[in-house]
This record gives sequence, structure tokens and C-alpha cells, in this order.
Amino acid sequence: MPADGAGPAGERVVAAGSTARVLVAAAARALRGADCADLGHPPSLARFPGAPEPVRRAAVARTAGRVALPVEQAATVDAERVARWFVEQYPRRRYPGAVLGSAHGAAVHLAVALGVPWLPAGFEMTVRWTDGAVDHPRAAHDHGAALAGRLLSGNTDVHVRQVHCPASRGALAGATVTLGVRWQRLPRAYARFLAARLAPDASVLLLRDARTWPVRDDGRGHSFQVGCPASGLDPVDFHPDSPALRQVLRSAGGDRSRWDPPDVSSARALAENSVEAGFELGAREWTGRRGHRLHRVLFPQPEVLSAATADLYRGWLRGAGKTGNRLVVECGRLLDPWQVVRAGLVPYWCENATRRSVAAAEWWLAGSEPFTSVDVLPEPPGVPSPALAGLPQWLAVAAFGRRRRALDRTAARGYPVTSVPTRRATEVLRNQPYDLPVPPPLAVDAALAALRDGGAAQGLLVG
Repeated sequence: MPADGAGPAGERVVAAGSTARVLVAAAARALRGADCADLGHPPSLARFPGAPEPVRRAAVARTAGRVALPVEQAATVDAERVARWFVEQYPRRRYPGAVLGSAHGAAVHLAVALGVPWLPAGFEMTVRWTDGAVDHPRAAHDHGAALAGRLLSGNTDVHVRQVHCPASRGALAGATVTLGVRWQRLPRAYARFLAARLAPDASVLLLRDARTWPVRDDGRGHSFQVGCPASGLDPVDFHPDSPALRQVLRSAGGDRSRWDPPDVSSARALAENSVEAGFELGAREWTGRRGHRLHRVLFPQPEVLSAATADLYRGWLRGAGKTGNRLVVECGRLLDPWQVVRAGLVPYWCENATRRSVAAAEWWLAGSEPFTSVDVLPEPPGVPSPALAGLPQWLAVAAFGRRRRALDRTAARGYPVTSVPTRRATEVLRNQPYDLPVPPPLAVDAALAALRDGGAAQGLLVG
């Protein structure tokens, strides 16, 4: 393990704009009674349209150089220091529980309703790949395996999942490698934080993403996947003969004829956003020793947890004498948990702007009691993809509002290849009328019962 204080700080290690980073920041602010007005732009994933190839590659390389770690720093990364950076963002007080696990916006809304912190089971980092190419996944695997070896030499209790996905990262997939670092035990910083901050009768909720994907795992602490569920595509769409892959690579400056993915297992493994079995076991052992209860919430698709949490919020708000009839549909990094509770809104979180994610929101709305107002915050992903929802589909979501139907024009302008800061969600939600006081925190048992009732039919498992 690197010496304490050695290597890059947690803020430098965790990828700027990564979901876990944004969610911790949003949750910590909400527990302090603050919004996300200070959260800025994620790193640009712009395509540099119309530029000659050498100019485009140079621009992508400059972007990567600003936001990604240098190769030589991979060996000095301290995963325990990252865990410490996460917990240090939260206010120092006693909490009636905690929410841990997979990165999901609804998990953060759940934590805020409970009045507890949310902590991720891993984090994402990006490392420079100076001689990389978006259409060479085999070379990406080799480069990532070498980087993972350096990182694992100082962090024996993590697993590194590398994801090469030009559909979600565009040209940056050829200038950097993306490494998902997942703890295989409860980090010491988490254990210390929970021991100091949990009330004696507190419960811990562990939320786990159960999606799977074909993965290459050589058994040395590093695994590799081409594409990812969050791309909105299927594994077959990353086959060399796929029309979708042709579109993706053309947009990212690659060539399908050079696409050379390494062999992967025909069997699927849990995808990059899941939780390592050792992390869950460590959390269970720790809570058992301390006399706390651990509850596991397993969701087969992100929209299942989003829908169950939205239903939970509606019941929570109505129990406090509010209408629960105003909905905000958030997307990706465009969320603000504090403004949601301040305005008495029901939040539904879309993982991304793919057609599947937006269609799931439509289906949930179609089966729900109508809302008087629906505000929609579509996050432009910054890269084009055949899997993305068009603005008409987003407008169809807003159309479910009986009196107010609003699609944020700033987010829609330049969609899908622009980028919008997290604080844009704050700017939009600040215009919602106040609905104070904020309801008292939801009890854990009541939240678990609501999740069971709202999600059981869609495969949500609560134990």
C-alpha cells in the first residue's frame, strides 16, 4: 500500500464527472441542507465535428491530458485514501443509517429521504493512453492490464474492471482507459466512519446492480469488457459486423475494419456497476459485529429502483401532508436531491439518455397515478450514439404532466453532443415553488416496506 499521503489525492484519482463522484457530492450537500449550485461541467466528450483527423485527435488528447491520470501515477493510487475522501465530505454527526453500494441516482434520493449518507462500493478512474485508438480494444486491454498490475501491487483488496466503450465515451475511449476500481472488502475508512457516525440502532442498506455483461477475466484482479449496459446497446452490437458498431466508430473517428476485440467468456459476469461479493460480505460481518442490521436491495435494471423510489417519495410526501403530484425526471448527472425535497417533488432518475432508459420512464408514468406537473432534465451525453433517445421521446415524457409539461431548453439545446453541468438541475429546480417544511426523515423499516411493495413485481429484491 502506498505510504499515507503518497500518490494523488482522492479528488484527483476519481474521474471527474463520474457518476459515483457526482452522487457523493450531491448527497453530502443535501445532508448539509445545500444544493448543487457549485457543481460544474463534466469533462467534455465533444466530437470536434468537421475537424481534420489529426486536429480532432490532438484535441481529444488535450482533453484527456487535463482530466486523466498520467500512466506513472497508476502505481501510486491508494484506494483507501479515496474511501477516506468520500467519507470526509459528509457532515460530522450521528446518522440513523447508511446506504452503500452501486452508483444510482435513486439510491441517493433514498439516502436523503432517510437522512443518511450514501457511499459507493467502488470508483472510476481514467488513465492516459497516448498511443491508443478507439478501434483497438485488444490494445486497450493490454494497456489496461499493465496499469491494473501497477495499481494492484499497492492495493491488494480491490478488483479492477476495465471498460472499453466508444458508444458511451466517444473519441476519449481512444485517448484514455477507464478503470472501475471495486473494493473487495469494506474499506477501513468506511468502517471507521460508520463506527463513529452510526446511531446504536442504525441499519445499513446495501444496493446492488444485478446487470450482467460478457467479461474477460484472467483471474489476476483485472477483468475487461467491451461495451457496457449503460451504453443502451447489447453485447452483440459490439461485434465487428454490427451496423450499430459501424455508426459508433464512425462518430468516434474509428474504423470498423480495425476492430479487434479480445476473446471474452461466453458466460456473463456482473457488469461494471455491481458490488464485489467480498464488499458485501465485509459489510455484513462488520454490521453483525456492531449489532447493526444489514438489508440488501438487489435491482435487475436501474429503472426498477428508480420507479420504486419515486413511488416511495410520493407516499412519503403525502404522509407529511403534501400533494406528491409534481414530478421531476432527472438524467445522469443532472440531479439535485436537496432541491427535490425542498420543493416537495417526486424524483425519477434515468441512468442516461438512451431510448431504453427513457422508454422505461414512459412505461412507469403510463402505469402511475397522473402528475399535475412533469419537469424533464435530459442530460446530453456529449457523444452521438444509435442508442440515444431523440428529443421527441423526451417531450413525450413531459407530456404526461396534466397542467405543466416542461423540457429544459438549455439541456435540449445542442443535444446530444453538448455537455451540461450538474448545476443546471439546480437552476431549474430553484424555480419550483417552495414546499416547506421538509418532511421528517423516513424510517428505514417504512422505506424497505415501500420498496418491496413498489418493486417486487419488477424483480426488486429486498432482504
